[in-house]
Amino acid sequence: MAKPKTKAKSSRKKTKKPQKKPQSSGFLKRLILKVGLLLIVVIAVYVFYLDHVVRTQFEGKRWALPAHVFANPVELYQGLSLSAQQFESLLKDLHYQRTSTFTSGGQYYQSGSTFTVKTRSFKFFDDREVSKTVKIYFRSDHISAIQNVQTGKSEALLRLDPVRVGSFYPSHKEDRILIKLDDVPRTLIDGLISVEDRDFYQHYGVSIKSILRAVWANIKAGGVVQGGSTLTQQLIKNFYLTSERSLWRKIKEAMMALIIEFHYEKDEILEAYLNEVFVGQDGERSINGFGMASVFYFNKPLIELKPHQTALLVGLVKGPSYYDPRRHPERALKRRNLVLDEMTRFGVLPDEQRRIAKQFGVDISPFKQVKSSRFPAFLDLVKRQLSRDYKDEDLRSEGLNIFSTLDYNIQTTAEKLFKQKLEALNRQYGIEKNKLQGAMVITRREGGEIVAVIGDRNPLFSGFNRALDAIRPIGSLVKPAVYLTALSQPADYTLTTMIEDKAVSLKQRSGELWMPENYDKVEHGPVPLYEALSNSYNLATVRLGMALKVPNVKRTIEELGIRRPIKPYPSLLLGALRLSPLEVTQMYQTLAGEGFFTQLRSIQSVTSSDHIALQRYALSVRQVANPSAVYLVNTALQEVMTKGTGRSVYRQMPHYYKVAGKTGTTDELRDSWFAGFSGDYLAVVWLGRDDNRPSKLTGASGALQVWSSVMSTISKEPVELTKPQNVEYTWVDPLGYRANEFCEDAVQYPFIKGSEPTEYSPCVGAVNRTLERAGNWFDRLTNGM
Repeated sequence: MAKPKTKAKSSRKKTKKPQKKPQSSGFLKRLILKVGLLLIVVIAVYVFYLDHVVRTQFEGKRWALPAHVFANPVELYQGLSLSAQQFESLLKDLHYQRTSTFTSGGQYYQSGSTFTVKTRSFKFFDDREVSKTVKIYFRSDHISAIQNVQTGKSEALLRLDPVRVGSFYPSHKEDRILIKLDDVPRTLIDGLISVEDRDFYQHYGVSIKSILRAVWANIKAGGVVQGGSTLTQQLIKNFYLTSERSLWRKIKEAMMALIIEFHYEKDEILEAYLNEVFVGQDGERSINGFGMASVFYFNKPLIELKPHQTALLVGLVKGPSYYDPRRHPERALKRRNLVLDEMTRFGVLPDEQRRIAKQFGVDISPFKQVKSSRFPAFLDLVKRQLSRDYKDEDLRSEGLNIFSTLDYNIQTTAEKLFKQKLEALNRQYGIEKNKLQGAMVITRREGGEIVAVIGDRNPLFSGFNRALDAIRPIGSLVKPAVYLTALSQPADYTLTTMIEDKAVSLKQRSGELWMPENYDKVEHGPVPLYEALSNSYNLATVRLGMALKVPNVKRTIEELGIRRPIKPYPSLLLGALRLSPLEVTQMYQTLAGEGFFTQLRSIQSVTSSDHIALQRYALSVRQVANPSAVYLVNTALQEVMTKGTGRSVYRQMPHYYKVAGKTGTTDELRDSWFAGFSGDYLAVVWLGRDDNRPSKLTGASGALQVWSSVMSTISKEPVELTKPQNVEYTWVDPLGYRANEFCEDAVQYPFIKGSEPTEYSPCVGAVNRTLERAGNWFDRLTNGM
């Protein structure tokens, strides 16, 4: 009986072991399967996510491109007033290189008063200007001839590529010029592939072979001469990822490289890389892509580069700061030569070309690209005017080309003279150093195009823009609006109407009395209206304005172009109106435009990054004031400059210019203003202190002196007012009576027909009697003969 029990025990032991094993093994398998499936799902989802990220960005707008603002192009022609010195200064601002051998556009050579220039081709908003080689001859500060070197014929008009005013950069401050693969020299592509990714056209985004080859090459060279990452991986790193160094980032980079290789052709990937790669830093601005690098380092388009130049750019990929050719030319040269050697070893550069290329130095242009604001005050104005039509994001990402109205010669001339004159006034009047500030706006009298803006005593300062944001009382600059209101009523007022210049007191809302005074503290009694304006008499102006009603004067100011809210208090009549220099310019532009309002413009047109016209800012004109009344006001403003507060202008300008303008001075000499125009330009100048303390300058002693200095240099045309048909000139005596040319002190003034004086001067009868006696005497004399 013991035997069967033993067997039974052993059989129980055998049945227990197989029952436990299947349960444990099955659970583990199921767990592994579930985890594996979950991992596959997670990886698949993540791959799909990466696929979406890659395709969305690669197929969408890949780069935020800065908007570039250009000045009005300089047009050269025979007879143009331009000195050889000014012309060379222009060429330098255009980053033309002086050389005796012309290899590309943007180069020039000077021999005496003759310049040989190879211009750059440029796509303007209206046409493309092709590159030309021309000789430009100067004589007596004028262009005497322009000759095309290729054809030997004279050029009637030569348009240079425009000066870059500035740019609006993306928030990450990247700057690039987009290029197509066809725009890239073959030597650059060959050099890049030779050094950075020899198997680019064979691998699928990640290359184990490249990694091993790079390790071996680096060991042999005793330093890092090759990288293991493919160009695709480098593009992924720059385009999608951060600069973080970690294993996970490398895995992610490899996965995205495989994805992008699956979806896109090699040439598409290469073109994206050529536009994305980081190749330098200029202050806050990042230089990305070989298109921008070519301009930044060599001042020429990428397609024009020679092998020694393309090799240098390829060498920069490894370390733009370490191999910066401007700061470390020896390092850059050594790296460039290594690139050339690799190209020859790889069989893409003949040995003879390699030896020739190595004979060159770094060959870097001495010029860097323009800063973000070459003319900061003007650029600020352009941005504000563009904001009416474009979002700030569009200005910093769409690569717009903005063609402005800035005149390079006028802007640079005005900056130089403005700065000099402010320094001279500072010394002359003992003003604390650097405390005298100022602003200036210059427009074309015909058309209202803004050609120059200065917003600080230092025109290169890019902070507070006084031309746009210094809101100051305008003083007597408001007076032409008062007199225009009167002269628009010819039945009641003419230039010779007598008005009282005597003390006046007005009760204000606060209960206090307002008792204005003349600048000279003198009452002048009855004076003709034109004399009250030319001498800027306060008392006569207040009496006239009160008779006209202040709200009517307010309406005239608004019609002249002022949009700022205006309070119709009596103090408005003497300039208790706070405006910026730009707003004053708009007001006086209507007077200079003889009663026609023209919206001031700083922009001509806008094109897209591929030069398609997007918007034209056409001239818009409408009549807002009676041209006859404006003609009378402008005649009086000319008298301001001959007999009144602006007469010192003719120390610098010829009398035949007949300029028209008005001085303005505020209480305690805090603000010095002048606004006026010649035949071709209108300019407004403000001088004062930011702390609002007295500047010690009147309108005549301060702002007018700056205005005269600039306008005597830039203006080429005298004022010729267009006389309306219903205006006639009549001889009058100093008291406003009708006279004739033989009366003593008789002068001619314009009158709207029907408003001329009908009462004759006593001198008329005396002159007639004298003429009659002279006639009788002559008759007797001739009869006696």
